[in-house]
Amino acid sequence: MSLFEVTQYDRQVYEQELRDFLPHRIIDIHTHVWLESLVKQKGEFRAVTWPTLVAADNSIEDLQETYRLMFPDKEVGAMFFGSSKKDSMDAINDYVAQCGKKSGFPTLYYSTPQEPPEVLEQKIRAGGFLGLKSFLNLAPAYIPENEIRIFDFFPKNQLKKMDEMGAMVMLHIPRSGRLKDPVNLHQIVELKKEFPNVGLIIAHIGRAYCENDIGDAFEFLAQCPDLMFDFSANCCDIAMEKLLRAVGPKHVMFGSDLPILRMRTRRITENNTYINLVPPGLYGDVSGDPHMREVSAEEAEKITFFMYEELRAFKRVAEKLGLSRNDIEDIFFNNANGMVKKARKNIYG
Repeated sequence: MSLFEVTQYDRQVYEQELRDFLPHRIIDIHTHVWLESLVKQKGEFRAVTWPTLVAADNSIEDLQETYRLMFPDKEVGAMFFGSSKKDSMDAINDYVAQCGKKSGFPTLYYSTPQEPPEVLEQKIRAGGFLGLKSFLNLAPAYIPENEIRIFDFFPKNQLKKMDEMGAMVMLHIPRSGRLKDPVNLHQIVELKKEFPNVGLIIAHIGRAYCENDIGDAFEFLAQCPDLMFDFSANCCDIAMEKLLRAVGPKHVMFGSDLPILRMRTRRITENNTYINLVPPGLYGDVSGDPHMREVSAEEAEKITFFMYEELRAFKRVAEKLGLSRNDIEDIFFNNANGMVKKARKNIYG
């Protein structure tokens, strides 16, 4: 039995809109791999919960099968990391390390802010990781979600160690203001100025999923010219366009956020927030989630994967800006490949 169904409409979207646009070699810089069997208990999650409706877990075999089904004639690799399950981080990181060695894909260690820097370095080197990923819900429990700051889950003593190692850091910024939030912006600049050797990636274009999330962020972040961004789980044309105009194609990378992008959805924005339009009944009762809305069965026939919708959005922007074939290859392969090679050389020689 297939991991998920690929419909005739899905095949049409890929063949007619995406296959020739995408390069043959692709690196997905932002994916999650973990097993539900490793999760001890489910705790408080200070973030949106709809992504949990898509998949209970994502084994390395499921990840590779997803690429085979969605990109049947492409050579797709990934950089992956675990998931922020508080009481199960050690087991999940061990699994990720095993999967990295098995697949040959680069990996990041999923850190908690309590871990001493020296211990982090030992775990990174022992597991073959290239740096860190963390998440806002790992910040101390007494901090309300909208008051969490970057240094609450990526403390400076850990970042100093990553700077010394020349390691990568995948940053999912916190706070309801998203990319335009002044605390986020100042702390991103502070991080890069204090720790210039960290290979910092701003995930999801800083969670700028709507035009209202952007503000003057790119003008402010211009003082950090070596920042890298991925556009994982983002379908916002204007965010992609402003990003590319501001930083150029050498600082942008394709990411998916799998397994979330296996979701069937078409994303719209209303009242400065994003809404995932989904087929009726596919993800259970979504009536209480402001980011989810069911469509009719008829409309659902023309809903494809979140992955394809993200790539459709990027293609529209690429064509509008006149990106070259070399630019596309940089964004989908070369930039990520260069970061990975640099981090590997820095850490392992």
